[in-house]
Amino acid sequence: MPDSAADLNLFKGIALFTPAGDLIYCIDPDKQKRWHLNLCTALQEALNLSEPPHFLIPGYTATIDRWLDPKTQKVEVTAEVYPPVQRYQGLLNAIFGTEDLIWQLAPWNEETCNPLLFETNRSRFRALWEENDLILRYTEDEEDNKPEISLEEPLSANYVLRLFVSGDNATVEQTLQRVHRILEQGLRSPYTLKIIDIFKHPEQAELNQVSATPTLVRVLPNPVRRIVGDFDDTERVLQIITMS
Repeated sequence: MPDSAADLNLFKGIALFTPAGDLIYCIDPDKQKRWHLNLCTALQEALNLSEPPHFLIPGYTATIDRWLDPKTQKVEVTAEVYPPVQRYQGLLNAIFGTEDLIWQLAPWNEETCNPLLFETNRSRFRALWEENDLILRYTEDEEDNKPEISLEEPLSANYVLRLFVSGDNATVEQTLQRVHRILEQGLRSPYTLKIIDIFKHPEQAELNQVSATPTLVRVLPNPVRRIVGDFDDTERVLQIITMS
């Protein structure tokens, strides 16, 4: 008897980024729905935008499909990321649980991915260019045939965390996966996690008094806590994050 889709971890996933690097994503095990517009609407709700930011599609998106090849009965993975968000592969692997998967670069479409298109919308959607420490998962619950959007509201998070890394390499990806696993499995309260590359945002490293990477900073609740370098000791990491 063949394994079920759940046993094989088959799903479709879509991630939508903002120009500032905030993220909303969804995982669809049934592989039945088209989520791009839903994510735009949810992002509008989360950031209190005047309208859904449809102009982010497709340039600021990434898609993944884990499927079973009927001929070989092997699980295959198709994953594409657009150039503006290619640097977030480590984060994508962390949220979708795909370890060290290398994402293929999606074909560039000058008409829909032109940087001028984003700049013309910048004044109307200022929140998309501001760092809001968002990593949100989007889900839909069906009840009485009426869809209900369920978002983990970032402002209600008990913990606001920032992970400072340097560059985009295998070591950084391993760190992202380890931290994400610790938080998902061990932290029993809502949280938001923001990934910050100090090469791209040195001002953020200075503002948060980060002198080495990787460093995990608990921004809220006060007082600020920092964990530098080693995340192998899960109990120690959780103890520092949750200590008053």
